[in-house]
Amino acid sequence: MEDWVSIGYLISAALFIFGLKKLGHPRTAPYGNQLGAMGMLVAVITTVVSMQLAGGAEWILIGAGLVTGSLIGYWLAVKVEMTGMPELVAMFNGFGGAASALVALSEIWKYLEDSSTVPEGLKLTVTMIAAGLSALVGWMTLTGSMLAMYKLKGGISVFGKWIKTPTWGPSWLNGVKILLLVAVGVLIYYSICEPTNTDYMWGIIGISCLLGIILVLPIGGADMPVVVSLLNSLSGIAAAFTGFIIGNSVLIIAGSLVGASGLILTFIMCKAMNRTLLDVLFKSFGGSGEKASLTRTKVGSDADEVAMMIDGAQKVIIVPGYGMAVSQCQHQVKEFADLIKEKFDTEVKYAIHPVAGRMPGHMNVLLAEANVPYEQLIEMDEINSEFPDCDVAVIIGANDTTNPAARSGEGPLAGMPIIDADMARTVVIIKRSLSVGYAGVDNDLFYMDKTMMLFGDGKAMMSQLNTAIKEI
Repeated sequence: MEDWVSIGYLISAALFIFGLKKLGHPRTAPYGNQLGAMGMLVAVITTVVSMQLAGGAEWILIGAGLVTGSLIGYWLAVKVEMTGMPELVAMFNGFGGAASALVALSEIWKYLEDSSTVPEGLKLTVTMIAAGLSALVGWMTLTGSMLAMYKLKGGISVFGKWIKTPTWGPSWLNGVKILLLVAVGVLIYYSICEPTNTDYMWGIIGISCLLGIILVLPIGGADMPVVVSLLNSLSGIAAAFTGFIIGNSVLIIAGSLVGASGLILTFIMCKAMNRTLLDVLFKSFGGSGEKASLTRTKVGSDADEVAMMIDGAQKVIIVPGYGMAVSQCQHQVKEFADLIKEKFDTEVKYAIHPVAGRMPGHMNVLLAEANVPYEQLIEMDEINSEFPDCDVAVIIGANDTTNPAARSGEGPLAGMPIIDADMARTVVIIKRSLSVGYAGVDNDLFYMDKTMMLFGDGKAMMSQLNTAIKEI
């Protein structure tokens, strides 16, 4: 029967791998999610069978956990709005890391109940190192993810009062991070020497929770795509460490897959922000917090003017940003694209910057919810060459990701890859004001002669523009 348990874990691992492969494209992503969920179901069933063979399973506790978790997951999935998806992902990352750390802690706790279960030699060393690292990564992921979630929300409500989440990271804080990591290493060493003394493990947990907070604290909300992907990777790494402790092969495989894929995505996000991973971990990135003072003005246009400009355009490229997510105007954007395609026979594409929004793929998720065809969503590197032949570029709530200052080699945006919207023949920008983006850099694109500004809420302006196009 034990052979069947191994086969079950093998099937589960295969489903995880194929599911991850399918997640690489928006069209196949739903099927990939289904494969991953099926793999987890197979893993759970196999684990329960394995527990039963080992001497009986606590069916009431297992059933209660499955039902409770399923109900909470379903409620969250139904309740959350698409604009709140980044916060939900950050929270799930934190819970994943904490779950792995708790499993590792429960295994170590057994040593207190029965000292005869304490392994010896190399096995003890490997077990305690894995437990310490699982605690470090898991609890650090939990507190870091919770702070990231509140940063994405913009703050936290306490007794009806809204408190903004601070962004604070002086240079000396990097020394504190290194000291805390060294302290965890020392505590892991002592836990190997005294495996039945849980004080060391509680010390690791406390330091790890603090470390998660000070790692995320210096990072601003506009840079959260990098943080979310990094925390996702850490939650997988914590699971892999726990797999080594309890000897569960599928947990090692699943954790390694999540850790590796999350780390690859982190490097992609870092490249898109023109930063290294060390910059992410040890520098307060995303701008110094100093905002450029606005000395220029721009006369705004109205929806009728923009509609007349779009009339006759052969190619329009839409550039969505976080402003689109905030105003939740993705459906109005889809209506706009359908209108000009039907009325003017215009070719429409969407330019997607890798870090637009608050999590990797945020714009893709929002536009997919509005049923925008996948083939119209084009990544930055592929579509930038098309802007010189574009009649109108319509920017909705994007700022830093379209700022030509990134090409100057100076300032917070220096070297950051951007959408080349300024290369289009005409640029239409829908934005509440001329205010700078998170990097604090004024955007020259706003003041170009070929730029038309529609000042106002994204949803309201898109609705007015759609009405104006219908009346032509």
